[in-house]
Amino acid sequence: MTSPNRTYWAAGTAVLLALLFAVGATVAAASGSGDDGGSGTSSRAPGLYSADAGFARDMAVHHQQAVEMSFIVRDRTQDEAVRTLAYDIANTQANQRGMLMGWLDLWGLPKVVADEPPMSWMETTGHGEHGGHGDHGMAAPKPGALMPGMATKEEIAQLGSAGGRDAEVLYLQLMTDHHKGGVAMAQGCAKQCGTPAERALAQGMVEAQQSELTLMADMLKRRGAAPRG
Repeated sequence: MTSPNRTYWAAGTAVLLALLFAVGATVAAASGSGDDGGSGTSSRAPGLYSADAGFARDMAVHHQQAVEMSFIVRDRTQDEAVRTLAYDIANTQANQRGMLMGWLDLWGLPKVVADEPPMSWMETTGHGEHGGHGDHGMAAPKPGALMPGMATKEEIAQLGSAGGRDAEVLYLQLMTDHHKGGVAMAQGCAKQCGTPAERALAQGMVEAQQSELTLMADMLKRRGAAPRG
């Protein structure tokens, strides 16, 4: 059986490599080293409703909730394993969120589009064969949640009022759901996004979060619990 530490190390390594690749590509693009004639603005910047821009906007929102839940649980338990996991998820996803928002700035695109429903970019497959939340194994969001995998306001409040083992289990269950939704979104970008650095970051998210899903299942088992159905 793969140890939790080894699984977590693999997850962290995948994220780190994706972050380094994405940072390098972003710096190169910002310095005008692409096919832009040195102007610093790519002539092939993604469009407003492209998969690249939609993923950046949606995943930034998705990540923000993961950061919020992770900071909540760090104040609700003294368990070192959960606190370490929460800190690393918050740190990683805050950094990734910053990159996604930075790309939107680089492309000259808004961070919020009022008439754009969440996940609508996943409906644009280019072939008209399938779309919506069914793409890439994407489930519909639960009632009261903005996007698949995201917690409701009531669940966030419940986490904030829990303590000890109850907070640990609820956090691990909520974050498991969150990661499953995030993996499906990232798989969508890895297939649909046109920006190589963004695809690489998305693929890194898939690999890291799948490793963390394995780790969290083990942590739940150690607490006599399991992921929610």
